[in-house]
Amino acid sequence: MFEMGAKFDEGWSVEKEKKQETQKELKSFAKHQLTFAKQIRKGKVVTIVKPFFLEKKELQSIFKQLKKKLATGGSQKEDALEFQGEVKEALTRELKGLGFGVKG
Repeated sequence: MFEMGAKFDEGWSVEKEKKQETQKELKSFAKHQLTFAKQIRKGKVVTIVKPFFLEKKELQSIFKQLKKKLATGGSQKEDALEFQGEVKEALTRELKGLGFGVKG
């Protein structure tokens, strides 16, 4: 007789597999080589700096400090920080002051 579906006694598992988070390599501040990009969104300039190889909490703390020192808003996306406005020079100065390696 014909049966549809999988038989669970043939090595199938009902449990869902957990997604494995990719472990990114963590680097010291000096080993970072950060790059800058400028985008215009809805007529406003956004300065993007990436890639960061830090733990999420540490990156959030640094981002909060930078926003306060630059007196600007922004957002954090995975390994990139986005700042409102054209703040490349001031941002470069602050990041170098914290010990980060910066390209350009």
